[in-house]
Amino acid sequence: MPYRFLEDVSIADVAFEAWGDTVEAMFVASAEATLNVMVADLETVARQTRRSVRVEADALDLLLFNFLQELIYYKDAERLLLRAERVQVDTGHAPLSASADLTGEALDAARHDLLVDVKAVTLHRFRVAQSVRGWEAFVILDI
Repeated sequence: MPYRFLEDVSIADVAFEAWGDTVEAMFVASAEATLNVMVADLETVARQTRRSVRVEADALDLLLFNFLQELIYYKDAERLLLRAERVQVDTGHAPLSASADLTGEALDAARHDLLVDVKAVTLHRFRVAQSVRGWEAFVILDI
């Protein structure tokens, strides 16, 4: 599990760190952590429905922010719980972009042990940086 939840960061929000050897792996880990805030067991989310997304931003941290917001959008607009299958990040020219294949299924309270509802990603203390373990993100979710 390339992420961990952090206690004592915020009372009404959920904070996590996610990491990966590559930027793409860090994006996937951040997506998994975001979904894991809402659903206790990620393995209960069947990979039945597919969506492709593409987001753009002028900076890498804002690119991750926009990517996570897309996952929350699909949960709210279509009641879909989605996991990142493949993520490709292009930092070669502006604006930066990320494309992803997402898979999942409709939210089903009878099958999914639902925890809390994530309303949004916050910019408070939001950070993406390269480190000794590769790439790391610090994210606070508004619940």
